[in-house]
Amino acid sequence: MHIYTPPPPTPNFSFIHSSFLIEKKIKLKMLGHSKLILLATTTLLLLATSETVTAQSVSDIVTPAFFDGIIGQADSSCAGKNFYSRDAFLTAAGSYPGFGTTGTSDDSKREIAAFFAHVTHETGHFCYIEEIDGASKDYCDETKTQYPCVSGKNYYGRGPIQISWNFNYGPAGVSIGFDGLGSPETVANDVIISFKTAFWYWMNNVHSIITSGQGFGATIRAINGAIECNGGNSAAVQARVGYYQDYCNQLGVAPGDNLTC
Repeated sequence: MHIYTPPPPTPNFSFIHSSFLIEKKIKLKMLGHSKLILLATTTLLLLATSETVTAQSVSDIVTPAFFDGIIGQADSSCAGKNFYSRDAFLTAAGSYPGFGTTGTSDDSKREIAAFFAHVTHETGHFCYIEEIDGASKDYCDETKTQYPCVSGKNYYGRGPIQISWNFNYGPAGVSIGFDGLGSPETVANDVIISFKTAFWYWMNNVHSIITSGQGFGATIRAINGAIECNGGNSAAVQARVGYYQDYCNQLGVAPGDNLTC
């Protein structure tokens, strides 16, 4: 007996095709998410690497060899030879965490090179603690009544940056914690306070200039522009620039543009 067997149902290819397309879209979408995740991960890794690069400490940059290379050029008879030290510099720098740590590693090196260029010029490679013939000069600005000069006290240049004038000694003393107006000589007797006055002046007047990329020339203007810039003392300007370029070279960083004032 012949039994009738109905033909198998025709496959619904449209359904299969539709399902395939849906599956493909889902896979592509997942692939797209994977790419986004991979991109985000890569970006985070790059940022982490960047942060690692900028985390170089001041002591890593100002090595004993770098510091000694500067003070070693001072004559053995110099008062500063037995006063200034790398340890004192680093101790004082610890109170100013923004110094030499702002921006990229290159930014940090340029700031440190600029700082030491000015210190080298001001002190003669750390030879001088006090300004030559400073006591014979009047650094009392009586119009700055907030910081009145004390009778018998002189506010001539002292320390690494040769801080001067009553209107600098006064606020520096308040900020650091010594009697800047009544005992300005402390800057020449206490090496930690001496370095701190340099950092105090730098962070308030110079730091933002060099870290914002204005160039070394603008730092000269901030320190002694009234006397040296615009042709006032071109030799002094060139001397500062020379030190800066030398220290940038030692630290392995380009000095940048706008070097003079």
